[in-house]
Amino acid sequence: MSAPYAKLPAWVDYGLIPLINLVVAFMVAGLVVLAVGESPLRAASLLIQGAFGYGEGIGFTLYYATNFIFTGLAVAVAFHCGLFNIGGEGQAYVAGLGVALPILWLDQIMPWYVVFPAAILGSALVGAAWAFIPGWLQAKRGSHVVITTIMFNFIASSLMVYVLVDVLKPAGSMAPQTRGFADGGQLPRLDWLMSSFGLDIGNAPFNLSFLLALVVAFLVWAVIWRTKLGYEIRTMGHSPKAARYAGIKESRIIIITMLMSGALAGMMALNPIMGDQHRMQLDFVTGAGFVGIAVALMGRSHPVGIVPAAILFGMLYQGGAEISFEMPQISRDMITIIQGLVILFAGALENMFRPAIATFFATLGSASDAKPAPAAE
Repeated sequence: MSAPYAKLPAWVDYGLIPLINLVVAFMVAGLVVLAVGESPLRAASLLIQGAFGYGEGIGFTLYYATNFIFTGLAVAVAFHCGLFNIGGEGQAYVAGLGVALPILWLDQIMPWYVVFPAAILGSALVGAAWAFIPGWLQAKRGSHVVITTIMFNFIASSLMVYVLVDVLKPAGSMAPQTRGFADGGQLPRLDWLMSSFGLDIGNAPFNLSFLLALVVAFLVWAVIWRTKLGYEIRTMGHSPKAARYAGIKESRIIIITMLMSGALAGMMALNPIMGDQHRMQLDFVTGAGFVGIAVALMGRSHPVGIVPAAILFGMLYQGGAEISFEMPQISRDMITIIQGLVILFAGALENMFRPAIATFFATLGSASDAKPAPAAE
């Protein structure tokens, strides 16, 4: 049996190691850019400039980051219980119904600030409901949640095609989407917030759901680290045997955790549907559920880490579009490779540098302890 890694200072575990992994990922990505005959330095400059160099770019970066905050939190909550919820994509997709249906009923008779709470509740409930069955199967029948959530992603995709094509599509329309929402179904953009910093976000769909994501991140922190339920979830994740010995009901905690995870993933649907497209379309999730896995890994399953990790991936999405426009030899597929490298080093190879760093700090600590005490006068 291998020896566990030495405990490291929090700033090393949550700051230095992810930073080293990220730097190595970008260095390897630079070699990929170099292999196609382009300058890695110019690509890096365009990436940063496209994401943070002007107001509209920042608006798009934060818009993408909003999606990833929700899905990253969804994955992180499941991680704390020892569950690997890969179904955030499907949960967010089906939760689009929880957003769209209240809007379609209310957008022409109610203002947005009345419709928005109904859409929040609808998205959370539908996302939680879609995660309930995999959670119940894990808790009561021992079916592995990874397998069931993957299968439910495919079921969600087929279900949404049917609903949009055969149920919600307006008569006479060819596009598989709902009707456009009236003003009551459209979230205000945060251009007023950015203008206070002297930034013009142009046409970027940066909207109120970003502030909701930050509030939800705080609530997740409060629940997981400051409540009895959160303690039970983390205990189950650390040691199911210890949790059972302490009288914690395993099946109850698994189901509750999956409900929470599904609700968080479901709220991601608010951003593209109510904040950008102002209708529900096919494939509006566009992979955000899977990116959430990388965001949770990079953020160490903590909201304080998840928010900047989500902004990082928002930078890759927005800055990647700038690179592919300015450097035609670097296609969108190559941007996906760069994102994959970040995921690889942040997730699968997360412990590559940990043993060496742990040894270094252990040696540093031993040297400090061995230092002779000053002689008494």
